[in-house]
Amino acid sequence: MTAANPYVQELKHREDQLAIDYLPAVRAMAFRLKERLPSSVDYMDLSAIGTEELVKLSRRYDETQNDSFWGYAKTRVYGSMLDYLRTLDVVSRANRKLIKAINRAIEIHLVTHNVEPSNEELAEMLGEDVDKINDARIASDIYTVMPLDDQLQVGDGGAALEKVERDELVDVIKSVLSEYSEREQLIIQLYYFEELTLKEISGILNITESRISQIHKSVIRKIKTEMGEDDG
Repeated sequence: MTAANPYVQELKHREDQLAIDYLPAVRAMAFRLKERLPSSVDYMDLSAIGTEELVKLSRRYDETQNDSFWGYAKTRVYGSMLDYLRTLDVVSRANRKLIKAINRAIEIHLVTHNVEPSNEELAEMLGEDVDKINDARIASDIYTVMPLDDQLQVGDGGAALEKVERDELVDVIKSVLSEYSEREQLIIQLYYFEELTLKEISGILNITESRISQIHKSVIRKIKTEMGEDDG
């Protein structure tokens, strides 16, 4: 048996070392994302998906084209985790309607009780099975970490999103946010751009997690309404 080409061996060693060097960064990314997700999503699954993507990227990396491996890999690794989350949540049309009904019921309950209702309370309020309520809420919670494009497709299968151009969508978002107070706009900024958890935002602004969640859902709903989504 002929010995392996020393150059090929060295190249493979460098590729493996790249993946090893940035494995802690992938694990930290998975942990950070997991903090913003329902308990049903496993951190180990996110980490494994990210690690698999990291290894693939290390073998395709060309340092003559990109001077920073992590700069090249970071977005792609995070994207692989989001793709995995998308496979967990195929939202049926019936589920979309249930998610809307749940969000309305939560808002009504918050007004009178200042806390979100339990799944059992929601099941009683809506005349639905508790397991269906649980599954719909998990689906809804998963989508809160997704890019805005994904969230806007939940209500109507993406029909409203297809009607607007990117610049128009940005204008719609700016218009909707202008209707909120500076404090409420800060919540959206901390959640989407700083990627803080509801708990972290609650600690910074001294506002309940339920209220933060309510504001977030309200913003998404208003954007969809401005885009012409049927709220039926």
